[in-house]
Amino acid sequence: MSLETGTSGVARVPRALPPATLARLRPLVPPTLAILAFFAVWELACRLFSIPPFILPTPSASVASIFQFAPAVAGHAGQTLTTTLIGFALSVVLGVALGALVGLNRTAYQALYPLLIGFNAVPKAALVPVLVIWFGVGPVPAVLTAFLISFFPVVVNVATGLATVEPEPRELLRALGASPWEVFSKVSLPRALPYFFASLKVAVTLAFVGSIISELAASNKGIGVMMNQAASSFQVPLVFGGVLLVSAMGVLLYAVFALIESRLTGWAYRGNQG
Repeated sequence: MSLETGTSGVARVPRALPPATLARLRPLVPPTLAILAFFAVWELACRLFSIPPFILPTPSASVASIFQFAPAVAGHAGQTLTTTLIGFALSVVLGVALGALVGLNRTAYQALYPLLIGFNAVPKAALVPVLVIWFGVGPVPAVLTAFLISFFPVVVNVATGLATVEPEPRELLRALGASPWEVFSKVSLPRALPYFFASLKVAVTLAFVGSIISELAASNKGIGVMMNQAASSFQVPLVFGGVLLVSAMGVLLYAVFALIESRLTGWAYRGNQG
């Protein structure tokens, strides 16, 4: 390791990272090592056992295929990301509204929860042909499929967070003369936030699944379309490149919501930190 030299000619040792920065980076070490180990095992297994690329390409070949077809891949990835985020946003808006209704009203809970369970039991892939009949081939079925598959986790988690609030704090605030809004904002809402962010992290990954399912079935653009076209021409590394790209986008959005969660609801997990 080379030493820095100042204007006086005296060698200076590079400064270490501040303790606060090291503390923030430390949680990233285990998942990073696990991901690197996974890809290393995958790469070595393909090379040691001489697995043909048309059966299982190496991760390096899959990544190389993304750069090889970068302009086309970028267009397809942008389409998938857009439809996924729109469907996810719809699921958050409507899921929070319905989850609040179900969680705060016992009658609504008893009436609507069986319907939600039945709705969630329907395979969303079976609805794609119906959506195509209604809206035609294009981004709309992908948006709606992403919405349908990510809607249920948001509703259930928001409803659970609001319905499981301990009655004692609410009764105490009411006894002190707090308004219903003050009770909701100071007790129910903070109590439901960890559930809400947990639902976001699950729902955003499911939204990608919904978009890809629709694109594989009937679409004219998107990573699912790209994977279909690559598979039909036996470009298997590009198929796996699409899988890796979707995984990377899902992990990135998951990390964004996890970061926001740590900023807003860190109090809920502080006691569990080792």
